[in-house]
Amino acid sequence: MPIEIITADITRLNVDAIVNAANGSLLGGGGVDGAIHRAAGPALLQACRELPQVSPGVRCPTGEARITPGFRLPARYVIHTVGPVWRDGHSGEPELLARCYRRSMSLAFEHGVDAIAFPAISCGVYGYPPEQAAPVALRSLRDALAMGPPPHVLLCCFDEAMAAIWRHALNDAA
Repeated sequence: MPIEIITADITRLNVDAIVNAANGSLLGGGGVDGAIHRAAGPALLQACRELPQVSPGVRCPTGEARITPGFRLPARYVIHTVGPVWRDGHSGEPELLARCYRRSMSLAFEHGVDAIAFPAISCGVYGYPPEQAAPVALRSLRDALAMGPPPHVLLCCFDEAMAAIWRHALNDAA
């Protein structure tokens, strides 16, 4: 299966697309979102500003995805998706998280992406427990990969502890 878990800086990966765990405004933030905006340069912020708002201050609702060029990144594209904030696991979080991965993969297929890198969406400041997020993400990615010629999928973790959680989930799902 074309899913690989790596520990790396997602902004340095030479892939067709990287996924940004963004906030709804798409105007930058902390964590991976801030790192991607810094690495891509000011043109990314401008491209995000040009995306239409679907409600005041929101260009991308939770569970949806938008695509922009990668600008100064090695990646041709940035696929921005907004993951759910963890509440209790019973407030629709798994379905919203699954939609992030499915919508991102749909955009990847539409744009002919051969290799895509995902961060651990919602597992940072949004508080989604990675042990619960990983199986949801992997199921969603496997379902999406069955829909067409599969691109190579990298799950890019910021440290080895997070990568170990994702590798365990990948092995459990095999």
